[in-house]
Amino acid sequence: MAEPLLDRAAELQRRGEPFALATVVRCEAPTSAKPGAKALVRADGTVEGWVGGACAEPVVVREALKALADGRPRLVGLYGEQGRDPARAEGILDYAMTCHSGGTLEIYVEPYLPTPSLVLVGHGPVVEMLATLGAAAGYAVASAGDVMALDTAALGRRASVVIATHADSDEDALARVLATDAGYVSLVASRRRTTNIVARLRERGVPAERLGRFKAPAGLDLGAITPAEIAISILAEIVQHHRGDKGGEPVPVAAVPAEAIDPVCGMSVDVATARHRSAAGGRITYFCCAGCKNTFERDPARYPASAT
Repeated sequence: MAEPLLDRAAELQRRGEPFALATVVRCEAPTSAKPGAKALVRADGTVEGWVGGACAEPVVVREALKALADGRPRLVGLYGEQGRDPARAEGILDYAMTCHSGGTLEIYVEPYLPTPSLVLVGHGPVVEMLATLGAAAGYAVASAGDVMALDTAALGRRASVVIATHADSDEDALARVLATDAGYVSLVASRRRTTNIVARLRERGVPAERLGRFKAPAGLDLGAITPAEIAISILAEIVQHHRGDKGGEPVPVAAVPAEAIDPVCGMSVDVATARHRSAAGGRITYFCCAGCKNTFERDPARYPASAT
């Protein structure tokens, strides 16, 4: 059962499409999913595979979308009564198992994101060193010796572009790159030359918000002098952009669904797709199943308002 799903995952990786793979790593009966069960969650929230039913799947989808947004894997635990072990709590995202059958599931959710690209426009020792360092850091490195070889169609939000044409075609390259969605754009140039280039780009009609997107001089201020040091400072800035709090560009994913709590069993319910809801008691309340809805409607005053 897992092999077709892993083939599908490999296909998505080849296509550069983000997804998260959820794997059941531990369970305590009764549970419908067993260790090794897998589900693939795509960026639009669609699910292929199986890691559990109405209790587990919404939690896994929510955490998978968060993992695609922040790039971090997580271990999710859904625990029935007496299923929690305080000694194992660190690092586990703890949810109550609200299915009537009880049981415990621990599910590892791992995001798979497209390899970020590093596009180098120009030539020289800094560009050569950046190509070496970028490949070692796991970037898909592409070199364009001049602006005419630059493929702007491939410049998405996970692309970083460094321009080092040494005044040969800086303005043309910047004008083309800034018209794309490239997440990071920098220019290897002095501050004085950068000022002149920005002025000429304004004259060419490049919008101010686009001009504000590129960094020059390229790189973090590390006091770099040699080409190797300059390349290190630029790559460090690119890593900071993708990993840090400032300027990070997450992969676009579906919004985490708005949820309500079923007041009868305590399960999280996706508001947009909830099949069972009631207006009894003067408020809209959402339920995981018809049984909870019927129980609620027999005595609405017994249950607190459902939070969304």
